[in-house]
Amino acid sequence: SIELAKYLNDKGVVKYSAYWCPNCLNQSELFGKQAYMELNVVECARDGINSQTQLCIDKKIKGFPTWEINGKLILGVLSLKELSKLTGFKN
Repeated sequence: SIELAKYLNDKGVVKYSAYWCPNCLNQSELFGKQAYMELNVVECARDGINSQTQLCIDKKIKGFPTWEINGKLILGVLSLKELSKLTGFKN
């Protein structure tokens, strides 16, 4: 999952998230703590650490987590397999 996370970061994939969101926590647990640190995560909650609320508004983020892959927004928890498929990651 660390290789996948680094690949996603290199590909410009962004995860829009909110610290209070249970689905976001589930998503991070799929990666594991170390791999999750490699992801490009944007905090959307106004009172979150390093919040980028305006960016989330500009991107029209409607729920969490939302993945931005190749300019497309995909809402929901995605398995590592789904993320690999969507981004062309080969193990």
